[in-house]
Amino acid sequence: MKSLWVFHVNTGACNGCDIEILDVLTPYYDIERLGVKLVPTPRHAHALLVTGPLTRQAYHAAKMAYEAMPPKPRIVIAVGTCACSGGIFHDSYALRREYRESLEYPLKGGTSEFLPVHLYIPGCPRGQRKSSTALRSSKTSWRKKSGKGGSVRAPSFSRGRASTRG
Repeated sequence: MKSLWVFHVNTGACNGCDIEILDVLTPYYDIERLGVKLVPTPRHAHALLVTGPLTRQAYHAAKMAYEAMPPKPRIVIAVGTCACSGGIFHDSYALRREYRESLEYPLKGGTSEFLPVHLYIPGCPRGQRKSSTALRSSKTSWRKKSGKGGSVRAPSFSRGRASTRG
């Protein structure tokens, strides 16, 4: 298998990052031709794409989606400032928190507080070029992690379209 299948979970976002993800799937950027496909169920996914701060209501859904994924490889991608660090909602009462006695607490609502994040894509909202490049690099790391081998060239951009041609 040469494609990276991605399942998207919105854990309380304002939908800015969700719209940017949909833009990457449109024919203008066409991330599917680069081998990244959005799937409707986590059982078929290799990567979990998380947007938004991790709210108390969405925590169990995100955890169940992560556990439903195949065991190897599991890649978690945090998209947007809210998923990376909690963003503007970092001190909200609605965020899921665990009180730990360590110097790193609190992480303030970031996805990495509860899921092992492999790739961070910060920005509010981050652009389509950054998203498509990061998803392409996550495909490369997936191939290395799963032992599929092969070399994958990073996409180059010309006039707003992603291209793998030299």
